[in-house]
Amino acid sequence: MDIVNHTAFTQFIFIGLTKDPGLQLLLFILFLIVYACSFLSNLCLMLLIVMNHHLHTPMYFFLSHLSFVDLCYSSTITPKMLADFTSESKSISSLGCATQMFAFAMFATSESLLVTSMAYDRYIAICQPLAYHSIMNNSMCWALVSGTYFSSFSASITHTMTIFKFPLCGSNKINHFYCDIPPLLKLACVYARFRKFVVFSMALVMGVVSFVVILMSYVLIIYNILGIHSTEGRHKAFSTCASHLIVVISFYSTVFGIYFCPSLGLNLDGIDKVFSIFYAVASPLLNPIIYSFKNAEVKRAIQKCFGC
Repeated sequence: MDIVNHTAFTQFIFIGLTKDPGLQLLLFILFLIVYACSFLSNLCLMLLIVMNHHLHTPMYFFLSHLSFVDLCYSSTITPKMLADFTSESKSISSLGCATQMFAFAMFATSESLLVTSMAYDRYIAICQPLAYHSIMNNSMCWALVSGTYFSSFSASITHTMTIFKFPLCGSNKINHFYCDIPPLLKLACVYARFRKFVVFSMALVMGVVSFVVILMSYVLIIYNILGIHSTEGRHKAFSTCASHLIVVISFYSTVFGIYFCPSLGLNLDGIDKVFSIFYAVASPLLNPIIYSFKNAEVKRAIQKCFGC
């Protein structure tokens, strides 16, 4: 409640994606199908990993947490967006907005750090295979995941307090379909530069550190793969990283389009919503599909469940 008392608004109004009733109905049906498939696919992938003993390895341990995070952060955005498609007033309370932003920021940051942990896991598996089981033991895996959630919680609470602790003023209309950091920062009227500096600096540090770790891991991975003499060996080594690499590229390309392009002064009016749709709605569906189709062990587990 302390957050609400320091905010100039009791509620916010979303501009949304469109005002066309026919298009809103079409988008409602489309996003409802995508969200249902996303929810079920991530839930099934989590259960598949838990139920199959041969998938109890560090790689799938991280993948199960990635599915959990995808399920959670899509659920903080999509249900409210679907409700707004069927409502005349696309409003959200100040406390609800702060809660939504906090949850989305925490799970989105968790995904970034989990993807980084998975890159480190692939680096150890390919570059130090003999020491893999001694390095990537249960303690290390839980330490990486615990550090991910703790860091994400700390970062998101800092973002939320920075934006909502001091008054937001002007118009209470948010040119978006959920409470995201960039559109809310545009409403900052007290300590505006300081608030933008804090939010952008923290996001930049965590984003750059994660990206550098992933980049260095794949540089070393590619170097080791090129040193493998047999074509079959190179193909096997690369196939273990292909799914993760696709997820990394899609994740960081959308994050750059949403958060860093506006900070660099690039005019992306409307385009940021397209990136956000892919990031918040489509990406949680694509991730389990990518890992299911590109991974032989997951496909074998699926066939086992269906008795094939």
